[in-house]
Amino acid sequence: MMKKIVSLLMVMAMVIASCFALTSCGGGNDTVSEDIKVGFIFLHDENSTYDKNFMDAATAAKEALGLSDEQVLFKTNIPETAECYEAAANLVDAGCDLIFADSFGHEDFIIQAAKEFPDVIFCHATGTKAHTENLPNYYNAFASIYEGRYLVGYAAGMKLNEMIEDGKITAEQAKMGYVGAYPYAEVKSGYTSFFLGARAACPSVTMDVKFTNSWFDIAAEKETANALIADGCVLISQHADSEGAPKACEEAGVPNIAYNLDTREWGPNTALISSKINWQPYFEHIVNAVKDGTEIEQDFCKGLADDVVQTLGLNDKVAAEGTAEKIEEVKAQLIAGEIKVFDTKTFTVDGKTLESYKADVDSDADFTPDTEVVSDGYFHESEMRSAPYFDVDIDGITLK
Repeated sequence: MMKKIVSLLMVMAMVIASCFALTSCGGGNDTVSEDIKVGFIFLHDENSTYDKNFMDAATAAKEALGLSDEQVLFKTNIPETAECYEAAANLVDAGCDLIFADSFGHEDFIIQAAKEFPDVIFCHATGTKAHTENLPNYYNAFASIYEGRYLVGYAAGMKLNEMIEDGKITAEQAKMGYVGAYPYAEVKSGYTSFFLGARAACPSVTMDVKFTNSWFDIAAEKETANALIADGCVLISQHADSEGAPKACEEAGVPNIAYNLDTREWGPNTALISSKINWQPYFEHIVNAVKDGTEIEQDFCKGLADDVVQTLGLNDKVAAEGTAEKIEEVKAQLIAGEIKVFDTKTFTVDGKTLESYKADVDSDADFTPDTEVVSDGYFHESEMRSAPYFDVDIDGITLK
């Protein structure tokens, strides 16, 4: 009898141990949450405003989700070379279930890693190939930042109006300058939406654009801003990743509108407002999706309505009176669809309305136009894929 009782107890112990082992291996969400590990690959470090914006969002998401430092790994200063693949492979070896990379040129190397490590989820910002590669573990993400650019452009137009009314410039002298990184669609989409927002407020505005041919070069960005100011630009904005342009503007006493970060610390007397992509909601979304086994969008793209696009750093000392209230009004109109940023009635190309346009949505080496993107009276930016494909040169903007 005693032997039977002992045998029964041994069987029960084995069953309990088996159940415990199943739970420990991921049978419940709480345990998975404790075990999940996320890796981030950044092109630069916190000295780049672009990368710092991602890093801040990743840190905020980590804290909001209750993840430990050991569960979130950063790889910084990873160039757009095979070193990116190596960084991804190292993160896989470190046990990461989810890996995110932040720069356009990382994409091919992240795709290489996704193919080699099919059990790991890979997400990538600003990329174009998720919908054509169609891998089950590779995803692109961006945001409709053109909405934020339009908003801060409107603030720029209001500032120009104030300068005209105060007699500091004439309407014909309302020329803005824009420091661009590269003549890519992402940059063109950004500076065009900024210009259209400014012109909605100040109809006489024009804009010159100069490219640095680098995402992050403090000296080149400062030099480019100074060159634009010397050419008569009375307000400067940028799609570049350092404080170079804001510092140039502060030294010259020229209003500045930045990207990704509040730049009032560099330009207390000239920083007007900034726009940024808020990556925290996306980071929380993909971590929870991996934890819960739910779907991740092949091309994630959200905007003002979901707080993924934001304005920040409005400087009342520099902005025109009433800017805060007007920005909220225009924001509400954008969210409601009453304003379309790329409304074809608001711009011309070589003096003509843009009735039709084929964009390179399905990426290939020759950038072949393949998809009609103008309909219902506007250019449908970032609706066919998340990364921008607006690459039209419109009237009123001069490339230097």
